[in-house]
Amino acid sequence: MIEADYLCETRTSYEAVAGDYAAWARGELEAKPLEAGLLAGFAGLVRASGGGDVADVGCGTGRVTAHLHGLGLSVFGVDLSPGMVAAARREHPGLRFEEGAMGALDLPDGGLAGLVAWYSTIHVPDGELPGVFAEFHRVLAPGGHVVLAFQVGDEPPLHLTEALGHDVSLVFRRRRPDHVAELLGRAGLDVRARLLRERDEDGQFPERTPQAFLIARKAA
Repeated sequence: MIEADYLCETRTSYEAVAGDYAAWARGELEAKPLEAGLLAGFAGLVRASGGGDVADVGCGTGRVTAHLHGLGLSVFGVDLSPGMVAAARREHPGLRFEEGAMGALDLPDGGLAGLVAWYSTIHVPDGELPGVFAEFHRVLAPGGHVVLAFQVGDEPPLHLTEALGHDVSLVFRRRRPDHVAELLGRAGLDVRARLLRERDEDGQFPERTPQAFLIARKAA
């Protein structure tokens, strides 16, 4: 089977920026206390549901993986890009990182207490998103939680051809929280919390759009 074009383009693009991405993203969560608080709440939900392994899917250089580890979770990272995985291992040598695609995770059914998709579903085409959410449902244990972060909007996808001084071909898809919540529900993941915040216009990490965060749960 020929791999979907978007997977090839996304992998190749992140391979190009992997060497610089870790330095650029370092300190991001410290600069965004609202997001750090949301991740702390997610960690609390995982522990309250009995704990277990958590996968950070589309982990990049592992900044969220490491943050959740610091909150006491048994967490590992998965990323499409070998270069990003290598960078994550250099940045956080005590943690586990592996290659993989979120639509076909090399994980057993019902093996995860939690799953994080932190700005990683933004590259998935609309038609592929239901299948990705079905895969999240498959790998989560009953009562397991998933947290998503993504950009909000109705605009056509944003296609970047340059990032961090490198040539890339990255497509960013903005979505409405209600639509994403509906797709999660169809996959058997009931949304339990929603947070929408306005964009940060200045600072180290300025944004183009509002940001959304959803926490959903697989039925026990």
